[in-house]
Amino acid sequence: MKRIYKTVAVASADAGTGFTVLLDNRPVRSPGQRPIILPGRTLADAVAAEWDGQGETIDVRSMPMMGFAATVIDRVAPQRNYVIGEVAGYGGSDLLCYLADDPPELTARQETAWSPLRDWAESTFGARLLPTAGVMPVAQSPDSLAALRRAVEAVDDWELAALHTLTAITGSLVLGLAVLHDRLDAEAAYTVSEIDEAFQIERWGMDREAEQRRRTRRAEVAEAAKFVEHLRAG
Repeated sequence: MKRIYKTVAVASADAGTGFTVLLDNRPVRSPGQRPIILPGRTLADAVAAEWDGQGETIDVRSMPMMGFAATVIDRVAPQRNYVIGEVAGYGGSDLLCYLADDPPELTARQETAWSPLRDWAESTFGARLLPTAGVMPVAQSPDSLAALRRAVEAVDDWELAALHTLTAITGSLVLGLAVLHDRLDAEAAYTVSEIDEAFQIERWGMDREAEQRRRTRRAEVAEAAKFVEHLRAG
């Protein structure tokens, strides 16, 4: 898609409900052709900067804040309950509950990092999660799963989009919530989620394609956290 606009600006939305980004004085719309009304000026400025930073050809991959905003408008808001169910579903198979059964060094490394976070989930949300070793599934209690769902339901549409990304990439609802609740920053959450991968790299060396995937996933986690930061800056 070629850039056909010249100017980028931020303006107050009608009725003072938020802010909109203007391209040649025309409001930006989502891919679903819905108006994008951003809740705060900081996020609006960030989205505007992404549009303003485009060259002759628009690269949507370089516009993560715009991408999250469009996701909220087109996917999260119209089907909030579905998205909540999708995110909350990770609680039943949370990465932090599945320890490697071998070698012991890896198991110990995982448990050192993961056990405090499971404890945090219990003390913060009332969700006691049981760990297991190996690939056999462990059934979490209905009360714990309900508590995690309530934690997801408490998140507004905007932060829910970021929580979805954080949870899906790390494989852990606990890690996603830990970032939203400032228990971990984005880099720490990603590092905790890839203990097994890092261990295998130490043993067998680096695979170029795998390393590129790791970089991409790490960047996506950082972008989700930055989106939340912009939201909370007002």
